[in-house]
Amino acid sequence: MTTAPPRSHPHRATTGRPDPARWPDIAATPKASWPVRTVAAGIVRGALKRLPLNVRFPDGTSLGLGGPLVEVHDPDAFHARIGSTGLIGFGESYMAGEWDAPDLTGALTVLAANAAHLVPARLQRLRGLWAQRQPGAQRNTPDGARDNISAHYDLSNELFALFLDETLSYSSAVFRGFPAEWPLLAAAQQRKIDRLLDLAQVGEGTRVLEIGTGWGELALRAAARGAHVTSLTLSREQRALALDRVREAGYADRVEIELCDYREATGSYDAVVSVEMIEAVGAEFWPVYFRTLDERLVPGGRAALQAITMPDDRMRATLSTHTWIQKYVFPGGMIPSTEAVEECVRDHTRLAVTARDGFGAHYAETLRLWRERFTERADEVDALGFDETFRRLWTFYLAYSEAGFRSGYLDVQQYLFTKEDDAR
Repeated sequence: MTTAPPRSHPHRATTGRPDPARWPDIAATPKASWPVRTVAAGIVRGALKRLPLNVRFPDGTSLGLGGPLVEVHDPDAFHARIGSTGLIGFGESYMAGEWDAPDLTGALTVLAANAAHLVPARLQRLRGLWAQRQPGAQRNTPDGARDNISAHYDLSNELFALFLDETLSYSSAVFRGFPAEWPLLAAAQQRKIDRLLDLAQVGEGTRVLEIGTGWGELALRAAARGAHVTSLTLSREQRALALDRVREAGYADRVEIELCDYREATGSYDAVVSVEMIEAVGAEFWPVYFRTLDERLVPGGRAALQAITMPDDRMRATLSTHTWIQKYVFPGGMIPSTEAVEECVRDHTRLAVTARDGFGAHYAETLRLWRERFTERADEVDALGFDETFRRLWTFYLAYSEAGFRSGYLDVQQYLFTKEDDAR
C-alpha cells in the first residue's frame, strides 16, 4: 500500500478554519456585490420555500414545506457563494461549514429530485451566460486523463481501504435484498463482478481486456475462472496494490496490469470488460472509447460495461458546465445518458447493444454503506493527514451521490455489447 500524506505537508488547518493554502476557494468567501447577493438570495429562497424541506436561518425564520432540516449558519456567505458560482458555491458553502443538515442525504435527495426546476426557466435559458465553463486543463487528452485520474485515485490507497470492503471495489454492488448490511457488501460486490463476467462469457482460456483496473478484484475473479487478463489503468497507486494482490493470489501468470491509456491498447480479445470507467472519459472522447471496445474485440466477441447514467436532457444541458464534482472529486468526469451511450455505439462502432439492466437502488445502498463507514472512521481519516475540510468534502460527495440514486436522477447500468462474427 502507499504511504499516507506526510505530516510535513499537513492537510489540517491549525486555526480551525479551512487552510487557505490547501483550500483557497473555501477559506475565502467570494466578494459578491450586494445586488448579486440579493438576487441569489431571492432565487434560493424562492426555490426552497416550494420544497419539502425545513430550512432554518439564524434570525429564526424558516422556509420550506417541512421535511429534512437544513440549518444555514451564515446566510450572507451562503448566498454570496451561490450567487458567484451557483451549485459549485452550494457545495463549497457546505465544505466551509456555512450550512449543515442532520440528514444530509435526505436533504440532498429532495434537491436532486427537483434539480431540473431549482433554477427558474428564464435563467436556465441564459445558462451559458452565468454557468462556469469546464476548464480546458481538465480535458481528457492522454496527458490530461493521467492528471485527472491521479487527482482522485492516487490520493491514498489507505484512505480508500478505510471505507471500502475487503474486495476494494469502488463501484455499485448488487445485493440480494434491502436494506443492505455491511457484512454483505463484499459478496454483493463479487456478485456484481460475476454478472459482468457471465455477460462477457469469461471462462477457461478467455482473453480478457479490462479497461480500468481499480484495485484488481475483477481481474482476480476472471483469472480464477481460467481467463488471461490484460488490465489497463492510469493510477500508479492502484496498479501497485493490484499487482500485489495478483501476486498474493498466485495469478501473476494470468494477469498483466499495464499503466496504459485505453487509447494505447493493442491486441485482440474475446471479451472486454469495463466497470464505471466511461464516466472518466469525457463526452468528446466517448466515440473513441467505444471504437476502442470495437477494435479490440475479435469477431463474435462480447463487451460488458457498467456505467452510471443520467437523464439525457440534463446531460446535454450540462455538457460544458463546470460542476462541484468535477472541481473537487472527478476532474474531467462526465456521466452519460443511456441515449448517448447507444448513439455512440450505433454511430461509431460495429457493436450491437444486446442487453441493458439498470439497478440504481443498489448504488444508493452501496453509497450509504461507504458513507457510514467513512463517518465511523473519521479519526483514522484524520490520522492519514486529511483535514476537516477534506472530510466534509467527502461526506458531501458520498451523500450527494447517494441522493442522486435515491431520487432517481442517477441510475447505473450493466450493458452487453456484441460484435457479429463475420465468418458466419
